[in-house]
Order: sequence, then C-alpha cells, then structure tokens
Amino acid sequence: MIIAASMFAVAFICLGAALGAALGNGNLTGKGLESMARQPEEAGKLFTNMLVSVGLVESMPILCYVIAVVLVFANPFVK
Repeated sequence: MIIAASMFAVAFICLGAALGAALGNGNLTGKGLESMARQPEEAGKLFTNMLVSVGLVESMPILCYVIAVVLVFANPFVK
C-alpha cells in the first residue's frame, strides 16, 4: 500500500514540477522578450537576467525529481 501511494506521489510530483516549470519559463521568456523589444538598448542586460532567472526556475523541478527518485528507490516509509 505504501509503495503504491509513493508511486502516485512521484507521479504528481513530476507532473507538478514539469507543469510549473513550463508555465514559469514560458511566462518568464515571454515577458523578457517583450521587455527586450521595448528597450533594445538594454537587451543584453535583460537577456542575461532572463537566463539567470530561467536557471533558477529550472532548479525547483530538479529538486522535485530528486525527491521523487528518493521516494522510489530509497523510500523512508518502507521498512
């Protein structure tokens, strides 16, 4: 029972992480490109900040996937 619940938890963790990262990155890059189009003279600075922000947004799903792998292979709830 605990293993089945862990598998469902892993599925929801991966789904939420992928969906959140996709929506966040889409919104972030869209606004970044919009601001670069409005101020082309600041495009280099904005692009750098956008890439750093995308990296920070992508770090959360990676942590979620690590938690999911721990739940699958080293489940602390199974004796």
